[in-house]
Formats: sequence, structure tokens, C-alpha cells
Amino acid sequence: MRTILITGTAGFIGFHMARRCLESGFRVVGIDNVNSYYDPAIKEDRLRLLHEWEDFEFRRESLEDRDAMAKIFKDHQFERVVHLAAQAGVRYSLTNPFAYSQSNVEGTLTILEGCRAQRVPHLIYASSSSVYGLNAQQPFRASSPADHPVSLYAATKKACEMMAHCYSHLYRLPTTGLRFFTVYGPWGRPDMALFLFTKAIFAGEPLEVYNGGRMKRDFTYVDDIVSAMVRLLDRIPEPDPAWNPDQPDPSISSAPYRLHNIGNHRPTELSHFIDVLEREIGKPAIRKEMPMQPGDVLETFADVSSLQQEIGFAPATSIEEGIARFVAWYRDYYQPG
Repeated sequence: MRTILITGTAGFIGFHMARRCLESGFRVVGIDNVNSYYDPAIKEDRLRLLHEWEDFEFRRESLEDRDAMAKIFKDHQFERVVHLAAQAGVRYSLTNPFAYSQSNVEGTLTILEGCRAQRVPHLIYASSSSVYGLNAQQPFRASSPADHPVSLYAATKKACEMMAHCYSHLYRLPTTGLRFFTVYGPWGRPDMALFLFTKAIFAGEPLEVYNGGRMKRDFTYVDDIVSAMVRLLDRIPEPDPAWNPDQPDPSISSAPYRLHNIGNHRPTELSHFIDVLEREIGKPAIRKEMPMQPGDVLETFADVSSLQQEIGFAPATSIEEGIARFVAWYRDYYQPG
């Protein structure tokens, strides 16, 4: 039985990835510090479901705790590492910047060091579409520049990509970075738009709609994300002999390093997203118009061609189907009136 380390297993995507790997026959070691960035109760409930598998082992640790992380790597021989833990949230980074340097930068560095010391065959890690920042070219391509982030969260995610490349170059550690585009679905984060909108509509409370709902997001259903990550586990990057240092493509390298966008490749306007949610709940939203927020961008649109070439990636879940599944889960979990 192959053993895989997954960080952030109490979190949204980490929980789904851990569950899929357990269903696929992996032994999973999960790490999470179960912090209070959002309600820890939902994190504990995710963990309770994972503990139903005998092959799940959980460590309640912070990634920046070097000694604890070194012991976890010493105690196991990991076939793969999937690093999904991070301090999330764009707006939270405006008021709590040091949480991002500690969790995202220092935490990722301890993972890279553990992989280097143990010579892990493949590290997959989460980046974010937010790294594109002021880049207005649509769709976003992994080969395009991402040098002008507009939030500290995005800057730390870009830093993680750069650190991964250093370890791929210096130590030949194969790394695959995935720039996630607005992931949603059952067990989603309470601070994300779909969760906040659903809660507000059920409660008959106003929901804040920024920029008149004219922003577009490449909403991507979590099952499509997880299916791609599972398929990538054994797609170990190799140095690309065609990489040209005179015209460097940031998504590939002469090192065993790859960057991919992972999104739905179909941006949805926020106002339409709310329309679909209203129909699914069967109740109109009270929309409170708000201006654009600092750190936000008008549109995200993923070019996923590199992932299509790598694993035949083709997201299969429509907005209508994905929202329906989320609302069904929300009704079951929260029992709203």
C-alpha cells in the first residue's frame, strides 16, 4: 500500500483529496492545525469522516513547526506529497499579513525540506489564480507572466512557486504546481462566495454583491479538481529539453518542474451565479450593491491547455449541477428553515 502525505486535510480541497485517495487504496497521512480562520466545527466534521478509514492517520500540527514536520517525514516513507494547506483568503491578508508569511512561505519551505531530505518522488502543491494580479490578458495562461500580484496572499503563492522551482533545480525534486481557479462544492469554505450567498438567502438577509455582480470567475467544481490531482500523482515532471533560457516559459523548466492552471475554462458572471443559486434554493436574494474591494480582480479565466495535454483534463461539472449539489449538501448539513 502506497503512503501519501496530504497537508490541509481538515480544509475543503484537502478533505476531498484525502477521501478520494483513501477510496483509491492509498494510506493517507494528513496534517492540519485546524485553526480558527473560519469555524473549526466544520473542519472537525470533515476529519471525523476521514477517520472512518483505518488507513487514515492524522497529525494536528502547524507546517511552520520544523521539528514536528521533520519527525513526520522521518516516521514515514512517502510515495507522494500533496501540499494543500495554506492561510487562505485575499481580504484577510490585508489585516493579518504575518499569518501568510508563516503558513504559506515558511510552511511550504518545511514541506520542500522534508521532500528533499526523504527524496520524495513527486510533490504536488496548490498555487492560485490570484498570482496573475494585474495581468489583463484573458484567458490566463500558465506560460504568461505573473509578476504583479495585488494581494499579499497572491504574493506568497507566487513565492511558493519560486521556492518549488529552486528545489526542483538544486535537488532535482519533481514538483507540480496547480493554480486553482475559484473552487466550490459540498463541504466548501464558509468564507467563500457560494457559502455566504447560500447562507444569506436561506436567512433572508442581504448578500453583498461587489461591482454590480459584473465580475467573472472561473468557478471550478471540487470533484473535477480532485480527479485531476489523482491523475497527476503518477505524472512525474521531467526536465524539458525544449526550455529556452533566452525566452523562458515560467510554466516549464530545465528542472523537473511544471505549473498548470486548473479551472473550469468557462468564466461565469457573478450575477448569473446568484441567479442559478436563487432558482436552486427557490427564494430570491436581497442584493446589496457594493464597490470593488481592494485586492479583487474583474475576471479570472483559465487556459487549461497544458493540463489537457498532460492528463486529458476536461472539467465535467456545469455551474447548474455544481450549485445543486452544494445546496443539497447545505440543506442536509445545516437543516435551514
